[in-house]
Amino acid sequence: MDVLRLTLRQLQIFVAVARSGSTTAASAEIALSQSATSSAVNELERLLSLRLFDRAGKRLLLNDSGRALLPRALALLDGAAGIEQMSRDGSAQAQSLRIGASTTIGNYVLPRLLAGFMGAQQPGSATAWRSKVVIGNTAAICDAVAAFELDVGLIEGPCHQPALVVTPWLLDEMVVVAAPDSALARSSAAGERVPLRTLREAVWLVRESGSGTREATDQSLLPHLSSYRRSIELGSSEAIQRAAQEGLGVACLSTWVVNDALEAGRLCRIATTLPRQLRQCHLVVHCQKQSTPALLAFIARASATAEATR
Repeated sequence: MDVLRLTLRQLQIFVAVARSGSTTAASAEIALSQSATSSAVNELERLLSLRLFDRAGKRLLLNDSGRALLPRALALLDGAAGIEQMSRDGSAQAQSLRIGASTTIGNYVLPRLLAGFMGAQQPGSATAWRSKVVIGNTAAICDAVAAFELDVGLIEGPCHQPALVVTPWLLDEMVVVAAPDSALARSSAAGERVPLRTLREAVWLVRESGSGTREATDQSLLPHLSSYRRSIELGSSEAIQRAAQEGLGVACLSTWVVNDALEAGRLCRIATTLPRQLRQCHLVVHCQKQSTPALLAFIARASATAEATR
């Protein structure tokens, strides 16, 4: 067996410098002096016979070699962290999971999925449970899974991270809604389908860029509307729903989000000439992720949930 020259500490330092862009900032993160951090980077480059960074003043910018090394370094460090955790607690590997979900799934779908998942665990296993859930927009969740900061992600929008394995999961229907006393709602109540010319003049309540909901609505609406001539951008589907209830505009939201408001009469579904709008949700993991019993069990549970809805 060949003797390994690289150390995990060197890779940890490399990752810290790659993320921060300087040895000074990285040294504070990894509890080393700036000179020791700089020496470690130089030694790593010497061992590999490769330049990993382009120097621009005090900034260190990943070059092609550094960008090629980064995902491999992250994968090795993620695996090493799992080994250390297993050594501290023999049951930790089976009971630890970091789950990411885009906002709509995280708020409306994941709680029930987690309840079923936890209920299926062996008796007593929950006492050692050390998992966490992160909720953010689709782009942020994909970035975190790509950086091995999360084990698995459940996303509503398309994934643009080439390092992730993307598996189709649930289908979600998007519907156009407005306040019950709005002109659009009155037209729908009268049995009329709101035409495109009217929708083009409406104030649209939309999510921020990077949101799966925003990407889905852009893809389904903009080919017909051309643009949002008047719009208000809000940071969550809940905020959009509240704004729509107050009559600030019209929104296109997931049925998961608006079902309760529709049933309670706080929102009205608007009949339009638009085609039915369905979006595909996905499950994402890193292609180099080392599967654990907990991860495999969670993916199996999520897949069973998707099968039950078909």
